[in-house]
Amino acid sequence: MNTKVNTLQENLQQFCGAEQFFQLPLIKTRFTDGVHYLAQKAACFWLITDASVFAKSLIDKSHFFITIDFKRLSEAERNQKGCEAIISYGDGNENILETHRYTVTDFPLDELRLYFVNNTLMLPSEY
Repeated sequence: MNTKVNTLQENLQQFCGAEQFFQLPLIKTRFTDGVHYLAQKAACFWLITDASVFAKSLIDKSHFFITIDFKRLSEAERNQKGCEAIISYGDGNENILETHRYTVTDFPLDELRLYFVNNTLMLPSEY
């Protein structure tokens, strides 16, 4: 793993709670300091937008709490599933509500979990 990825992972662990909220203008989703940091450092505002849109569409199925799990697939999994990464949306009780496949991604982390609660995206440490 390279230094940039290690630094990103270490810095994400520093976020606890939120001092400031940010908002996606068109869909009005709020997101925390930690998610804002992630979006800037990993250049992944696409992830914030996608996660927000899909989580909002599933919120009635999960009692207002959604887990969002990004996973980069291994080479064997890529060949089998025909994609580079998946994002799974769950209810927090290990029940997968929906999964989206991404044929290509430049997201630097192999795995990431976000929460969507009360129209707000956050890191687990910020919950």
